[in-house]
Amino acid sequence: MRIVSLLPAATEICFALGLGDEVVGVSPECDFPNGVREKRVVSRALLDYGGKTSGETSRMVGARIVSGEALYQVDESALRASGPDLILTQGLCDVCAPTLGDVEDVARRLPQTPTIESLDPHGLEDMLADILRVGRACGIEARATEVVVSLRERIDRVADRASTTLVRRKTVCLEWLDPLFLGGHWVPEMVGLAGGIDVLGRPGEKSRRVEPKEVVSASPEVAVLMPCGFDLERTRREAGVVTASRWWANLPAARGNRVWIVDGSSYFNRPGPRLVDGLEILAHIVQPELFPIPPRPDAAAQVG
Repeated sequence: MRIVSLLPAATEICFALGLGDEVVGVSPECDFPNGVREKRVVSRALLDYGGKTSGETSRMVGARIVSGEALYQVDESALRASGPDLILTQGLCDVCAPTLGDVEDVARRLPQTPTIESLDPHGLEDMLADILRVGRACGIEARATEVVVSLRERIDRVADRASTTLVRRKTVCLEWLDPLFLGGHWVPEMVGLAGGIDVLGRPGEKSRRVEPKEVVSASPEVAVLMPCGFDLERTRREAGVVTASRWWANLPAARGNRVWIVDGSSYFNRPGPRLVDGLEILAHIVQPELFPIPPRPDAAAQVG
């Protein structure tokens, strides 16, 4: 089977299922695992975010959305050359990949119309279901079941240990820094499983914009900066946008030295198998007494 994946999470699912050799086309954001970099890129971003700050990126994206213009485009000639039997795409976020409608329009013009699967998860169970869905579409249901069982065991291990805590720390997760956005969808669920309470986010709900006064009023004891699409070093460079603000110093998290930056792109933003790694990272951040082994230094770091 020839598979084109237009979003990083789906690409990671394919490789986790042992389908790396069948992947013949990817998006420019697909960067894990290393073998992905050898694949043909079949879509492109229509904005150049290179070197842009959070605020500059937000303004560029906002202007594009207001004008009704697309943020991504399928490269029809590259897709045609890939000859896909299956295209994996999404309808969750217009900022992350081509829209489902655009993909369907291009697919109809191909010599042989491929099967299109749109993955739209809002929680960890949805992500696990997507793994099974890809497995079924590729005829490897048994392998997909094995992967899901292994991931669910790790989730349950964290949840069971975290459930023994007597203190569930109030936590805030920021998915964008300028303007401020809360982590949504699966992130509040992950906080709960890790032994915390997401004081502003709700499981399954979309990320939403939040004002500093709302964060201050919530009095979070733990703060995690996980900007969408940022690795740890880029987050480190931009963290001062919030941590150097006067209002930030009033947070219990800042006063108690419980502010963390993480590699959001790898472990929190993409609804693929590495969300479980993110859960394990979050468990140490929220409940270090129960989960004393720290994350790798390229995955998360304490601020201050």
